[in-house]
Amino acid sequence: MIEIRDVTRSYGAFKALNEASLSIREGEFFSLLGPSGCGKTTLLRMIAGFDTPTSGSILIDGQPMDGIPANRRPTNMVFQSYAIFPHLNVEQNVAYGLKRQRLAAAEERRRVEEALAQVSLSGLGKRRATELSGGQRQRVALARALVMRPKVLLLDEPLSALDKKLREQMQVELRHLQRTVGITFILVTHDQYEALAMSDRIAVMFGGSIAQVAAPKEIYQRPVNRQVADFLGGMNFVQAEIVDEEAQAIVVDTAGFGRIRAEKPPAFRRNGGSATLGIRPERLRVLWDDARADHEVAGKVVDRHYFGEITHLIVEVPGFEKPLSVTETNNFGADDIPVGAPIRLAYDPDALVALAD
Repeated sequence: MIEIRDVTRSYGAFKALNEASLSIREGEFFSLLGPSGCGKTTLLRMIAGFDTPTSGSILIDGQPMDGIPANRRPTNMVFQSYAIFPHLNVEQNVAYGLKRQRLAAAEERRRVEEALAQVSLSGLGKRRATELSGGQRQRVALARALVMRPKVLLLDEPLSALDKKLREQMQVELRHLQRTVGITFILVTHDQYEALAMSDRIAVMFGGSIAQVAAPKEIYQRPVNRQVADFLGGMNFVQAEIVDEEAQAIVVDTAGFGRIRAEKPPAFRRNGGSATLGIRPERLRVLWDDARADHEVAGKVVDRHYFGEITHLIVEVPGFEKPLSVTETNNFGADDIPVGAPIRLAYDPDALVALAD
């Protein structure tokens, strides 16, 4: 549906986007994820036609977008601020873009009612915009975009103004809506959990460049480099010495986990004899009482953080430069382990992933 080919956007000497290339499939929920200033909103605005590439090209549904203004592209955007007109009621807001199409009154009304039904606002067409909750305003903005029947819906951090519970509810609703209407959604977000929960695929961006494009599970479990690993959730980093290198893996010695064979990411480039491995906190498991594991390490709890259903334990283990972060559910009493207590941790060597620097 969308082809981004070597797109650069420069502002003087500063490159907001640097030779980005990307293919987004028809009917896909795709997320552009990264910290503030990484270029994700710049890319979204260029797809929409609100900004122009300095070099490179953008194609939508096989058609080059060079010189095509925003109002003639098969896209529509939902802005972070929603941009709801306060002097219009709900159905007038939704119908606003249709006025230029000069539809018959009955057809316009039918399409507005259809769009309101898609976002669960049926019966609220006469309500004033100023009488809406935050979640309802977000739905009006979605309906106003969907009523134009775009091939691509662009979402610029549309959930950022909502509280945590409503945000999580709207994540589920947005994903369900995308599956129902079947069009391509492109979401810009800095929230890694939002991207993981909603996306078919994610492009992780830093400094105007795309670091990795993959399905959420692959990006989380097999990040290509330390920067991606550190941005998506927690990660323990382990320094190691390379003792052997194969086509698809490296064999390393670590001071804490011993000898490990780890799969190499596609971007892995050997830099001398050292390497960095990563393991997620939830892949380290507390061993209770006399339980034993094929692979385990012993240490001491130096801190803990309670989060309701889970507890983060900070464990000092001999051989590691920094304490390990361990995530445990509280079903088995992780929240009762005192600071200073001895602890044993089990790990799966396959959970350790080699990271490109």
